[in-house]
Amino acid sequence: MVAVLIGTIPAAAATTSSWATWQPLAGSAGAYTTTVQVAAQPELTATMTSDSRGGGVAVISGASTWLSEGTPIGAKYGSSRNQPYLNLRPKADNATGPSTTTYSFASPTPTSGWAFALGDIDADAVRIQAIGPDGQALDAAALGFQGGFNYCAPGVAGKPSCTGVATDVPAWDPAALTLTGNAAAADTSGSAAWFEPAAPISSLTFFFTRRSGFPVYQTWDAVADFTVRDIIPVAVSGQVLDDDGAPVAGVTVTIDGQTTTTDADGRYLFDQVSVGTHTATITPPDGYTLVTSPPPFTVPVGSEDPIDNVDFQVAESPSLSGTVRANGAGVSGVTVTATGPGASVITAVTDGSGGYVFPRLPAGDYDVTITTPGGYVATTPVTRNEQVAAADVENVDFELARLGAFDGTVRTDGGAPAAGVVIDVVGPAGSVQLTTDADGVFGLGSLLPGTYTLTVVPPTGSTVVGAATRMVVITAAGEAVVEQDFTLAAVVVPPPPSPDPSPDPSPGGGSGGGAGAGGGSLPGTGLGPETLAWAAGGALVLLLGATLTIVARRRSTRE
Repeated sequence: MVAVLIGTIPAAAATTSSWATWQPLAGSAGAYTTTVQVAAQPELTATMTSDSRGGGVAVISGASTWLSEGTPIGAKYGSSRNQPYLNLRPKADNATGPSTTTYSFASPTPTSGWAFALGDIDADAVRIQAIGPDGQALDAAALGFQGGFNYCAPGVAGKPSCTGVATDVPAWDPAALTLTGNAAAADTSGSAAWFEPAAPISSLTFFFTRRSGFPVYQTWDAVADFTVRDIIPVAVSGQVLDDDGAPVAGVTVTIDGQTTTTDADGRYLFDQVSVGTHTATITPPDGYTLVTSPPPFTVPVGSEDPIDNVDFQVAESPSLSGTVRANGAGVSGVTVTATGPGASVITAVTDGSGGYVFPRLPAGDYDVTITTPGGYVATTPVTRNEQVAAADVENVDFELARLGAFDGTVRTDGGAPAAGVVIDVVGPAGSVQLTTDADGVFGLGSLLPGTYTLTVVPPTGSTVVGAATRMVVITAAGEAVVEQDFTLAAVVVPPPPSPDPSPDPSPGGGSGGGAGAGGGSLPGTGLGPETLAWAAGGALVLLLGATLTIVARRRSTRE
């Protein structure tokens, strides 16, 4: 069998005990429940639930089985003889069907002055789980293992009548929080261990596993004699201040599952905190981070004095800020996004000076990203990773450059626009070819800062007046570079030879072409006479296409 004892004692060891009051066991196999009152003033109660199998499960009188004053726990808490206890069993009579029995306390237990024992652990094993008021599992130190004993061993004063002689005690594994019976898993009697917890407990659970035999185990709940003054709750108060010493109102403060909020002066009060060691915690309000917390505090047994100055300090959460610039000047209206802990996303927009700020950020890792506005290109990475801790994070800056442009015109040396002329452009992003339009105009926009080489490719039969290549520089300010003009010169074309060097005196006579011939074509040109004209000094003008004029000179044969 397994026995559990729960009790409290005053500052001095008790010699007599009063025992808990059980309500009748309700439910059936696999779903039992009851309540137990361990103490009345102040009230200490628990609800017990168990998925124990049936068969002998009941509240028992304690007339034949008990923990005597000769046991270590009985010497301190007194004998449990003739006091009721609860019979329970495993969930199944095999090594893979443990039962789960949980005591859920209406309020956290004291941190001193009480104990529990597990008994008759011989062919069995029991794992313990204790949960504190903060919902966290307690470790072996908090459970307060005191040692093993056997309440049926020879020489134990006041022991019950046990079948056979037994001296074995269970082994305690503090890492696994498990008591295991004798190595042979022999079904003996009286193997037990006891605990005095050193931390408040909200729930206490026993996972009871059969190793061999068909065990039944008992649960005792007892309380030693004590007075209300021994564990009277006291008032605990404190204040929440910011890093400038100003009070912070509306902060949630928690002690052992109890919560309250600070008033306009940043103060809080719990008027009933039980005997034991406690930890106060707060939930920092939005925009604040916790700087310092008070250490754990202890409410002594028998004390009625209030505990004050359980204080906290918070600070406004740090900010993250920076500037978006182009060519040294701030750029307004740029969207900046910060992605932080838990994939939270917040945005800001740069002001007239290009500045932005994210105020009161929770601590953590942030990716800060800008959205490049139209007409600009980013010259630094558009995303920066920043760690926000306690101090403000500043100068998270980004640099932009304006996109530039250039244009120009190609004309003949007579000033006429030259259409369809190719301009080769080589720049930072590669090369491209432009073609002049009907007005001889070419241009390119949305350009990255850098140097661009423009080379005009003259049509066949023409040349370029001056340099055929220009260098255009687009700065980070993105100024447009205009009037990158080129001029094409005429091609010198030699006149065709005359078939008859002697002039024909008759009007319209002869077969050679000439001015005023009125018919025929210029040999080798395919051009009709309508395209020919003599100018003063013997200039022959050839109209080549619609946009390019080429002028040639011919020496006259007439003196």
